[in-house]
Amino acid sequence: MGGIDRALGGVMLLAASAVFTYYTTWAIILPFFDSSNPIHGWFPSREWAVRLPAFILVVGLSAIGLFLGSTIIRENRKKAEQGRLRTA
Repeated sequence: MGGIDRALGGVMLLAASAVFTYYTTWAIILPFFDSSNPIHGWFPSREWAVRLPAFILVVGLSAIGLFLGSTIIRENRKKAEQGRLRTA
């Protein structure tokens, strides 16, 4: 099982490195190129360099909040059910 985990970790690291390099080039390095340069055709407009991470952040925080909320509700229901079983 260790070899599979190691391979998966390597693939995830490679993907994260590619995304980081692409985003860094898009958001930080691209403004230094002239707007007529063909490299601008490889990237979406710069406004999405802010919108996309903001959207991902909102979705991620919402997912974490939903997970925590559902976990708290489930735990409270379990405690209430156990309390009813003890008193009966």
